[in-house]
Amino acid sequence: MRIWDIPPEKLCRNHLLGEHRELHAIWNILTLGKKGYCRHPETLRWKGKLKALFLRHRKLVNEMKARGYCHYSDLPAGLAKGKKNQDKFVDSVEEQLRILKNKRCNCVIS
Repeated sequence: MRIWDIPPEKLCRNHLLGEHRELHAIWNILTLGKKGYCRHPETLRWKGKLKALFLRHRKLVNEMKARGYCHYSDLPAGLAKGKKNQDKFVDSVEEQLRILKNKRCNCVIS
């Protein structure tokens, strides 16, 4: 489970769509009180930051649409409360870039 902290346009197809799917899972855990992965570090870092998660979703959707993908799973804006910036990380941005580079996928990592 991971929400990347790098620009969505750098993500390959698999990581872009995978993050979108996992973002919806985290959103549902936090807004609906779902139990699965509720104690996962990636979920915990978004507690109190639904606005930031909502904005990340918007960036992902914009990139998906730019690539010609369809999107039908909007998040309810009325639930987007809390901080609008994410300042807590499971892995630093530098570490995230290293992780993606080592995957040897089509992410645009220099």
